[in-house]
Amino acid sequence: MKIFRAAQIPPEAGDPRTFTGAVTRTTLASDTSERAGTPVNVYRVAFEPGARTYWHTHDGPQWLFVIEGRIRIQKLGEPAQEADAGDAIVIQPGEKHWHGATAGSRGAHLAVNVNAKTNWMEPVTDEQYRA
Repeated sequence: MKIFRAAQIPPEAGDPRTFTGAVTRTTLASDTSERAGTPVNVYRVAFEPGARTYWHTHDGPQWLFVIEGRIRIQKLGEPAQEADAGDAIVIQPGEKHWHGATAGSRGAHLAVNVNAKTNWMEPVTDEQYRA
């Protein structure tokens, strides 16, 4: 058993090569050891209004649990949707997508990446975000 102490894990600013706007990301827990069997990473990501990820895919599933405010998310080829605190989203391997806060409010989610590496792509344009 391992306990990940929140007080010992500093948040970091979102990388401007993969995020637009003010974003704070904290790695809450990670186990990629052979003993774990399936690698899992858990992140808390907080977005200020209008902030968002770039387009990206994962080679394994990603689960998002909205814990504060409202999140805007879009899968390529589909309309953007919004999810509120308490909602959960499952993103399948290979689905090109982005997620972030809505234009009018902050949003935060827990991201659970199961045996998944992220393939970052191009920024989400303002037009795509607003659509």
